[in-house]
Amino acid sequence: MSKPIVGIIMGSNSDMPTMQAAADVLKELGITFEIDIVSAHRTPEKMFEYAKGAHLRGLQVIIAGAGGAAHLPGMVASLTPLPVIGVPVKSSNSIDGWDSLLSIVQMPNGVPVATVAVNAAQNAGILAAQIISCGSIAALEKIVVFKEALKQKVNKASDDLKK
Repeated sequence: MSKPIVGIIMGSNSDMPTMQAAADVLKELGITFEIDIVSAHRTPEKMFEYAKGAHLRGLQVIIAGAGGAAHLPGMVASLTPLPVIGVPVKSSNSIDGWDSLLSIVQMPNGVPVATVAVNAAQNAGILAAQIISCGSIAALEKIVVFKEALKQKVNKASDDLKK
């Protein structure tokens, strides 16, 4: 198997049902990835090691999902030169996901985190693939096909509705 080029991390196993959508779309697009639980609060040493070493292991993008205070994406972004995509997760201890969204999107200048909508891990996977496609014709072609399939799905739904 090829080395992973996208890292998917989350703060807790309870985030997996949401983050699975990122893995699914990357798999569909043929983008290799790894997936792990890396908690900013409960395993900070692991988070530091993961973030600092990610580019050295060949990763090109990191997708980080977190609920509640949602520090994982921002802390990882502060430690890695790679682009980080934050996925705010609506969790049992969040305020309908808003606290997570604001924690991820309100990063200080110099520490950007691309942020998708609450629970929108599929969009994070697509964005990661689009970032990778900037340097890969094969990935770009897969994104073009994926987008065309989305268009066809909407056109079919429109036609079905008119019937």
